[in-house]
Amino acid sequence: MTTTVLVLNAGSSSLKWMLFDAPALSRLRSGMVERLGEPTGPGTHAEALASVLSELGNVRPAVVGHRIVHGGRTFTGPALLDEYAVAEVQRLVPLAPLHNPPALAGIAAVAERLLHVPQVGVFDTAFHQTMPEAAARYALPLWCERDHGVRRYGAHGTSHQYVSRVAGEFLQRTDGRDPEPRRREDWNFVTLHLGNGCSAAAVRGGVCVDTSMGLTPLEGLVMGTRCGDLDPAAVTHLQRSAGLSAEEVNRVLNRESGLKGLCGENDVRRVLARAADGDAEADLALDIYCRRIRKYVGAYAAILGRLDGLVFTAGVGENAAEIRRRVCEPLGGFGVTLDAAANEVRSKEPRRIDAGGSAAVLVVPTDEEQEIARQAWGLVRGDDAA
Repeated sequence: MTTTVLVLNAGSSSLKWMLFDAPALSRLRSGMVERLGEPTGPGTHAEALASVLSELGNVRPAVVGHRIVHGGRTFTGPALLDEYAVAEVQRLVPLAPLHNPPALAGIAAVAERLLHVPQVGVFDTAFHQTMPEAAARYALPLWCERDHGVRRYGAHGTSHQYVSRVAGEFLQRTDGRDPEPRRREDWNFVTLHLGNGCSAAAVRGGVCVDTSMGLTPLEGLVMGTRCGDLDPAAVTHLQRSAGLSAEEVNRVLNRESGLKGLCGENDVRRVLARAADGDAEADLALDIYCRRIRKYVGAYAAILGRLDGLVFTAGVGENAAEIRRRVCEPLGGFGVTLDAAANEVRSKEPRRIDAGGSAAVLVVPTDEEQEIARQAWGLVRGDDAA
Protein backbone atom coordinates (compact mmCIF):
# COMPACT_ATOMS: atom_id res chain seq x y z
CA MET A 1 0.00 0.00 0.00
CA THR A 2 1.32 3.44 -0.92
CA THR A 3 2.57 5.59 1.96
CA THR A 4 1.12 9.06 1.58
CA VAL A 5 1.41 12.60 2.90
CA LEU A 6 -1.72 14.75 3.03
CA VAL A 7 -1.13 18.51 2.85
CA LEU A 8 -3.85 20.89 4.03
CA ASN A 9 -4.00 24.63 3.43
CA ALA A 10 -6.98 25.92 5.37
CA GLY A 11 -8.30 29.36 4.54
CA SER A 12 -11.12 31.22 6.24
CA SER A 13 -13.65 29.92 3.72
CA SER A 14 -11.77 27.14 1.92
CA LEU A 15 -9.77 23.96 2.44
CA LYS A 16 -7.17 23.22 -0.22
CA TRP A 17 -5.66 19.75 -0.09
CA MET A 18 -3.05 17.70 -1.91
CA LEU A 19 -1.99 14.08 -1.54
CA PHE A 20 1.62 12.99 -2.20
CA ASP A 21 3.20 9.59 -2.26
CA ALA A 22 6.29 9.03 -0.14
CA PRO A 23 9.20 9.13 -0.22
CA ALA A 24 9.19 10.31 -3.86
CA LEU A 25 6.69 13.08 -2.99
CA SER A 26 5.03 13.06 -6.39
CA ARG A 27 1.46 14.35 -6.55
CA LEU A 28 -1.32 11.81 -6.46
CA ARG A 29 -4.52 13.84 -6.08
CA SER A 30 -5.64 17.31 -5.11
CA GLY A 31 -8.71 19.43 -4.65
CA MET A 32 -10.35 22.32 -2.86
CA VAL A 33 -13.49 22.68 -0.80
CA GLU A 34 -14.82 26.23 -1.01
CA ARG A 35 -17.52 28.47 0.51
CA LEU A 36 -17.04 27.12 4.03
CA GLY A 37 -19.36 28.84 6.48
CA GLU A 38 -21.56 30.27 3.74
CA PRO A 39 -25.29 29.44 3.56
CA THR A 40 -24.83 27.42 0.36
CA GLY A 41 -21.45 25.99 1.38
CA PRO A 42 -20.52 22.63 2.93
CA GLY A 43 -20.38 23.90 6.51
CA THR A 44 -17.37 23.68 8.82
CA HIS A 45 -13.73 22.70 8.29
CA ALA A 46 -14.53 19.40 9.98
CA GLU A 47 -17.28 18.71 7.45
CA ALA A 48 -14.98 19.76 4.61
CA LEU A 49 -12.30 17.35 5.84
CA ALA A 50 -14.90 14.60 6.06
CA SER A 51 -15.71 15.13 2.37
CA VAL A 52 -11.98 15.04 1.50
CA LEU A 53 -11.49 11.78 3.40
CA SER A 54 -14.56 10.32 1.74
CA GLU A 55 -13.06 11.20 -1.65
CA LEU A 56 -9.76 9.56 -0.65
CA GLY A 57 -11.56 6.34 0.27
CA ASN A 58 -9.38 3.89 2.21
CA VAL A 59 -6.23 6.01 1.92
CA ARG A 60 -4.89 6.76 5.40
CA PRO A 61 -2.00 9.22 5.28
CA ALA A 62 1.19 8.57 7.23
CA VAL A 63 1.30 12.26 8.19
CA VAL A 64 -0.75 15.41 7.63
CA GLY A 65 1.16 18.62 6.92
CA HIS A 66 -0.52 21.97 7.55
CA ARG A 67 0.39 25.34 6.13
CA ILE A 68 0.39 27.80 9.04
CA VAL A 69 1.04 31.44 8.28
CA HIS A 70 2.45 32.76 11.56
CA GLY A 71 4.75 30.90 13.90
CA GLY A 72 6.25 33.94 15.61
CA ARG A 73 9.66 33.34 17.18
CA THR A 74 8.57 29.98 18.56
CA PHE A 75 8.83 27.92 15.38
CA THR A 76 12.07 27.96 13.39
CA GLY A 77 11.19 24.87 11.37
CA PRO A 78 8.44 22.27 10.97
CA ALA A 79 6.89 21.13 14.25
CA LEU A 80 4.79 18.23 15.44
CA LEU A 81 1.43 19.70 16.36
CA ASP A 82 1.17 18.45 19.90
CA GLU A 83 -0.79 20.19 22.64
CA TYR A 84 1.98 22.72 23.27
CA ALA A 85 2.42 23.61 19.58
CA VAL A 86 -1.31 24.05 19.03
CA ALA A 87 -1.47 26.35 22.07
CA GLU A 88 1.36 28.43 20.61
CA VAL A 89 -0.41 28.73 17.25
CA GLN A 90 -3.49 29.88 19.17
CA ARG A 91 -1.42 32.40 21.14
CA LEU A 92 -0.11 33.88 17.88
CA VAL A 93 -3.60 34.50 16.43
CA PRO A 94 -3.35 38.29 17.08
CA LEU A 95 -0.39 38.43 14.66
CA ALA A 96 -2.34 36.60 11.93
CA PRO A 97 -6.04 36.93 12.77
CA LEU A 98 -7.22 35.99 9.28
CA HIS A 99 -4.90 33.03 8.80
CA ASN A 100 -4.07 31.14 12.00
CA PRO A 101 -7.69 30.43 13.08
CA PRO A 102 -8.54 28.45 9.91
CA ALA A 103 -5.34 26.44 10.35
CA LEU A 104 -6.39 25.65 13.91
CA ALA A 105 -9.78 24.53 12.64
CA GLY A 106 -8.08 22.20 10.16
CA ILE A 107 -5.82 20.78 12.87
CA ALA A 108 -8.82 20.11 15.11
CA ALA A 109 -10.72 18.45 12.28
CA VAL A 110 -7.82 16.08 11.54
CA ALA A 111 -7.39 15.24 15.23
CA GLU A 112 -11.07 14.28 15.39
CA ARG A 113 -11.21 12.18 12.25
CA LEU A 114 -7.69 10.76 11.81
CA LEU A 115 -6.85 9.49 15.26
CA HIS A 116 -3.15 8.79 15.89
CA VAL A 117 -2.04 10.23 12.53
CA PRO A 118 0.80 12.69 13.28
CA GLN A 119 0.25 16.29 12.25
CA VAL A 120 3.07 18.67 11.31
CA GLY A 121 2.88 22.44 11.05
CA VAL A 122 4.98 24.17 8.38
CA PHE A 123 5.14 27.89 9.06
CA ASP A 124 5.42 30.72 6.52
CA THR A 125 7.53 32.63 9.03
CA ALA A 126 9.92 29.81 9.99
CA PHE A 127 12.43 30.18 7.14
CA HIS A 128 13.03 33.81 8.10
CA GLN A 129 13.81 33.14 11.76
CA THR A 130 17.48 32.71 10.84
CA MET A 131 17.68 36.46 10.21
CA PRO A 132 20.17 38.18 12.52
CA GLU A 133 18.74 40.49 15.13
CA ALA A 134 20.08 43.44 13.13
CA ALA A 135 17.65 42.46 10.36
CA ALA A 136 14.75 41.35 12.55
CA ARG A 137 14.54 44.25 15.00
CA TYR A 138 12.90 47.63 14.45
CA ALA A 139 14.48 50.76 15.93
CA LEU A 140 11.73 51.02 18.54
CA PRO A 141 11.82 51.04 22.35
CA LEU A 142 12.70 47.60 23.69
CA TRP A 143 9.28 47.16 25.30
CA CYS A 144 7.62 47.16 21.86
CA GLU A 145 9.36 43.91 21.00
CA ARG A 146 9.52 42.47 24.50
CA ASP A 147 5.90 43.07 25.51
CA HIS A 148 4.10 43.16 22.17
CA GLY A 149 6.18 41.10 19.75
CA VAL A 150 6.81 43.99 17.35
CA ARG A 151 9.64 42.72 15.16
CA ARG A 152 10.12 41.49 11.60
CA TYR A 153 8.83 37.95 10.98
CA GLY A 154 8.51 37.86 7.19
CA ALA A 155 6.15 35.74 5.11
CA HIS A 156 6.14 33.49 2.03
CA GLY A 157 8.96 31.62 3.74
CA THR A 158 7.92 28.20 2.45
CA SER A 159 8.09 29.52 -1.12
CA HIS A 160 11.45 31.27 -0.62
CA GLN A 161 12.88 28.13 0.97
CA TYR A 162 11.64 25.92 -1.87
CA VAL A 163 12.83 28.06 -4.77
CA SER A 164 16.24 28.83 -3.25
CA ARG A 165 16.82 25.10 -2.72
CA VAL A 166 15.64 24.17 -6.21
CA ALA A 167 17.68 27.00 -7.79
CA GLY A 168 20.86 25.75 -6.13
CA GLU A 169 20.16 22.16 -7.13
CA PHE A 170 19.33 23.23 -10.70
CA LEU A 171 22.53 25.21 -11.15
CA GLN A 172 24.65 22.46 -9.63
CA ARG A 173 23.02 19.79 -11.81
CA THR A 174 22.47 21.41 -15.19
CA ASP A 175 24.24 24.72 -15.44
CA GLY A 176 27.42 23.87 -17.30
CA ARG A 177 28.48 27.51 -17.53
CA ASP A 178 30.65 27.45 -14.41
CA PRO A 179 33.79 25.32 -14.79
CA GLU A 180 33.46 24.29 -11.13
CA PRO A 181 29.77 24.30 -10.14
CA ARG A 182 29.26 25.53 -6.60
CA ARG A 183 27.51 23.60 -3.91
CA ARG A 184 24.10 24.82 -2.76
CA GLU A 185 25.61 26.25 0.42
CA ASP A 186 27.92 28.46 -1.65
CA TRP A 187 25.19 30.35 -3.52
CA ASN A 188 24.01 33.87 -2.60
CA PHE A 189 20.51 34.34 -3.99
CA VAL A 190 17.92 37.08 -3.97
CA THR A 191 14.56 35.35 -4.34
CA LEU A 192 11.53 37.30 -5.56
CA HIS A 193 8.07 35.93 -4.77
CA LEU A 194 5.86 38.09 -6.98
CA GLY A 195 2.13 37.44 -6.94
CA ASN A 196 -0.73 39.56 -5.63
CA GLY A 197 1.40 39.56 -2.49
CA CYS A 198 5.09 40.18 -3.09
CA SER A 199 8.24 39.66 -1.06
CA ALA A 200 12.00 39.43 -1.50
CA ALA A 201 14.52 37.43 0.50
CA ALA A 202 18.30 37.43 0.77
CA VAL A 203 19.40 33.79 1.00
CA ARG A 204 23.00 32.82 1.75
CA GLY A 205 23.73 29.12 1.36
CA GLY A 206 20.08 28.17 1.77
CA VAL A 207 19.69 30.32 4.90
CA CYS A 208 17.58 33.48 5.00
CA VAL A 209 19.50 36.54 6.21
CA ASP A 210 16.90 39.20 5.37
CA THR A 211 13.42 39.54 3.92
CA SER A 212 11.16 42.39 2.87
CA MET A 213 7.95 41.64 4.80
CA GLY A 214 7.94 42.57 8.46
CA LEU A 215 5.59 42.33 11.43
CA THR A 216 2.83 41.74 8.89
CA PRO A 217 2.78 41.10 5.12
CA LEU A 218 2.32 44.85 4.51
CA GLU A 219 5.97 45.90 4.59
CA GLY A 220 8.36 45.78 1.63
CA LEU A 221 7.55 45.57 -2.07
CA VAL A 222 4.63 47.21 -3.86
CA MET A 223 1.90 44.56 -4.21
CA GLY A 224 -1.46 44.12 -5.84
CA THR A 225 -3.40 45.96 -3.15
CA ARG A 226 -0.77 46.57 -0.43
CA CYS A 227 1.44 49.64 -0.37
CA GLY A 228 4.66 48.09 0.94
CA ASP A 229 7.20 50.42 2.54
CA LEU A 230 5.65 53.65 3.82
CA ASP A 231 6.60 56.50 6.13
CA PRO A 232 4.85 55.47 9.39
CA ALA A 233 3.78 59.08 9.90
CA ALA A 234 1.47 58.69 6.89
CA VAL A 235 -0.83 56.65 9.14
CA THR A 236 -1.33 59.35 11.77
CA HIS A 237 -1.46 62.01 9.04
CA LEU A 238 -4.36 60.22 7.35
CA GLN A 239 -6.10 59.79 10.68
CA ARG A 240 -5.86 63.50 11.40
CA SER A 241 -6.25 64.92 7.90
CA ALA A 242 -8.80 62.53 6.40
CA GLY A 243 -10.53 61.65 9.66
CA LEU A 244 -9.93 57.93 9.19
CA SER A 245 -9.99 55.44 12.04
CA ALA A 246 -7.14 53.00 12.60
CA GLU A 247 -9.17 50.23 10.97
CA GLU A 248 -10.00 52.44 7.99
CA VAL A 249 -6.32 53.30 7.47
CA ASN A 250 -5.50 49.61 7.74
CA ARG A 251 -8.05 48.87 5.02
CA VAL A 252 -6.60 51.55 2.75
CA LEU A 253 -3.02 50.29 3.15
CA ASN A 254 -3.90 46.60 2.71
CA ARG A 255 -6.87 46.60 0.34
CA GLU A 256 -6.84 49.83 -1.66
CA SER A 257 -3.16 50.57 -2.25
CA GLY A 258 -0.35 49.02 -4.31
CA LEU A 259 -1.04 48.72 -8.02
CA LYS A 260 -4.77 49.08 -7.36
CA GLY A 261 -4.25 52.39 -5.61
CA LEU A 262 -1.89 53.66 -8.30
CA CYS A 263 -3.93 52.78 -11.38
CA GLY A 264 -7.16 51.10 -10.28
CA GLU A 265 -6.04 47.56 -11.18
CA ASN A 266 -4.37 44.93 -9.03
CA ASP A 267 -4.15 42.26 -11.75
CA VAL A 268 -0.68 42.70 -13.28
CA ARG A 269 -1.89 41.27 -16.59
CA ARG A 270 -4.40 44.09 -16.98
CA VAL A 271 -1.90 46.71 -15.85
CA LEU A 272 0.60 45.46 -18.43
CA ALA A 273 -2.05 45.48 -21.16
CA ARG A 274 -3.00 49.06 -20.34
CA ALA A 275 0.64 50.16 -20.30
CA ALA A 276 1.22 48.49 -23.68
CA ASP A 277 -1.72 50.52 -25.03
CA GLY A 278 -0.03 53.75 -23.91
CA ASP A 279 -1.80 54.28 -20.58
CA ALA A 280 0.57 56.58 -18.67
CA GLU A 281 -1.04 55.85 -15.29
CA ALA A 282 -0.53 52.10 -15.68
CA ASP A 283 3.02 52.60 -16.97
CA LEU A 284 3.91 54.72 -13.94
CA ALA A 285 2.41 52.10 -11.63
CA LEU A 286 4.66 49.47 -13.20
CA ASP A 287 7.69 51.75 -12.89
CA ILE A 288 7.00 52.22 -9.17
CA TYR A 289 6.42 48.47 -8.74
CA CYS A 290 9.63 47.43 -10.51
CA ARG A 291 11.74 50.23 -9.03
CA ARG A 292 10.90 48.98 -5.53
CA ILE A 293 11.94 45.46 -6.52
CA ARG A 294 15.26 46.71 -7.91
CA LYS A 295 15.82 48.72 -4.73
CA TYR A 296 15.55 45.56 -2.66
CA VAL A 297 17.75 43.56 -5.06
CA GLY A 298 20.47 46.19 -4.69
CA ALA A 299 20.10 46.35 -0.92
CA TYR A 300 20.25 42.58 -0.58
CA ALA A 301 23.26 42.33 -2.89
CA ALA A 302 24.99 44.63 -0.40
CA ILE A 303 23.81 42.50 2.56
CA LEU A 304 25.00 39.29 0.89
CA GLY A 305 28.28 40.80 -0.27
CA ARG A 306 27.96 39.05 -3.65
CA LEU A 307 24.99 38.37 -5.91
CA ASP A 308 25.19 34.92 -7.50
CA GLY A 309 21.60 34.56 -8.58
CA LEU A 310 18.27 36.34 -8.93
CA VAL A 311 15.29 33.99 -8.72
CA PHE A 312 11.76 34.88 -9.88
CA THR A 313 8.77 32.87 -8.70
CA ALA A 314 4.97 32.93 -8.06
CA GLY A 315 2.27 34.01 -10.49
CA VAL A 316 3.80 37.27 -11.69
CA GLY A 317 7.42 36.22 -11.30
CA GLU A 318 6.88 33.03 -13.29
CA ASN A 319 4.67 34.39 -16.07
CA ALA A 320 5.23 38.12 -16.63
CA ALA A 321 8.24 38.46 -18.95
CA GLU A 322 7.79 42.24 -19.12
CA ILE A 323 8.08 42.56 -15.33
CA ARG A 324 11.27 40.50 -15.39
CA ARG A 325 12.62 42.71 -18.17
CA ARG A 326 11.84 45.92 -16.31
CA VAL A 327 13.47 44.56 -13.18
CA CYS A 328 16.60 43.10 -14.76
CA GLU A 329 17.67 45.48 -17.52
CA PRO A 330 18.78 48.32 -15.21
CA LEU A 331 20.74 45.93 -12.95
CA GLY A 332 23.73 45.38 -15.23
CA GLY A 333 26.05 46.86 -12.64
CA PHE A 334 25.18 43.90 -10.37
CA GLY A 335 26.07 41.34 -13.04
CA VAL A 336 22.42 40.84 -14.01
CA THR A 337 21.78 40.31 -17.71
CA LEU A 338 18.79 39.03 -19.63
CA ASP A 339 18.47 36.82 -22.68
CA ALA A 340 15.44 38.35 -24.38
CA ALA A 341 14.39 35.15 -26.16
CA ALA A 342 14.83 32.95 -23.08
CA ASN A 343 12.86 35.47 -21.02
CA GLU A 344 9.84 35.03 -23.29
CA VAL A 345 9.72 31.25 -22.89
CA ARG A 346 6.96 29.92 -20.65
CA SER A 347 7.54 26.65 -18.86
CA LYS A 348 6.58 24.84 -15.68
CA GLU A 349 10.21 23.79 -15.23
CA PRO A 350 13.08 25.75 -13.62
CA ARG A 351 15.01 27.65 -16.27
CA ARG A 352 17.86 30.11 -16.66
CA ILE A 353 17.12 33.31 -18.58
CA ASP A 354 20.28 35.42 -18.24
CA ALA A 355 22.71 36.23 -21.03
CA GLY A 356 25.80 35.02 -19.23
CA GLY A 357 26.36 37.69 -16.61
CA SER A 358 28.06 37.01 -13.31
CA ALA A 359 24.65 36.60 -11.65
CA ALA A 360 22.41 33.78 -12.83
CA VAL A 361 18.82 34.85 -13.49
CA LEU A 362 16.33 32.05 -13.02
CA VAL A 363 12.62 31.40 -13.12
CA VAL A 364 11.68 28.66 -10.65
CA PRO A 365 7.98 27.76 -10.34
CA THR A 366 7.14 27.55 -6.68
CA ASP A 367 5.56 24.49 -5.09
CA GLU A 368 4.68 25.29 -1.50
CA GLU A 369 2.56 22.15 -1.11
CA GLN A 370 5.46 19.88 -2.06
CA GLU A 371 7.74 21.77 0.32
CA ILE A 372 5.21 21.26 3.11
CA ALA A 373 5.03 17.55 2.25
CA ARG A 374 8.83 17.30 2.19
CA GLN A 375 9.21 18.93 5.58
CA ALA A 376 6.35 17.00 7.18
CA TRP A 377 7.61 13.66 5.88
CA GLY A 378 11.18 14.48 6.86
CA LEU A 379 10.15 15.38 10.40
CA VAL A 380 8.19 12.20 11.08
CA ARG A 381 10.90 10.08 9.46
CA GLY A 382 13.60 11.84 11.48
CA ASP A 383 15.79 12.53 8.45
CA ASP A 384 17.30 15.81 7.25
CA ALA A 385 14.58 16.62 4.69
CA ALA A 386 12.98 18.98 7.19
